[in-house]
Amino acid sequence: MGLKEKILDDIKAAMKSRQAERLAAVRFLQSAIKYREIELRPNAITDQEVIGVIKKLAKQRKDSISEFEKAGRQDLIDKEKFELGVLEEYLPAQMSAEQVATIVDEVIKAQGATTMKQMGGVVKEVMARTGGQADGKTVSDLVKSKLT
Repeated sequence: MGLKEKILDDIKAAMKSRQAERLAAVRFLQSAIKYREIELRPNAITDQEVIGVIKKLAKQRKDSISEFEKAGRQDLIDKEKFELGVLEEYLPAQMSAEQVATIVDEVIKAQGATTMKQMGGVVKEVMARTGGQADGKTVSDLVKSKLT
């Protein structure tokens, strides 16, 4: 079963169990996936592209949470955290910081990178090796700390 089908099944399950908040979050995700499908026409959407949509929405939720914390809006923080939790259920398991650091070290050694000018190439290679299982900000921060 593909990721898109799993999301549709979860919508049905949320409807049957009358989980209004979960249903709203999963429907919002389904809507974003539909928009991405329209952009990709005539090609079909792949699971990797669905994961890309989920990551984008998760990043938006994280940004919103930090902004709402600055404004002191606990009601909105709770809503965004719930939606983020629902989105993270569909993402692949994330690598630990130690695993990412090991890959960063390998890439830096392989490319012979020593300056910040080479950071872009290192980050790109690390992201390719992790296959979406590492947060871009974490990778960027680790590479930056190793190259300075």
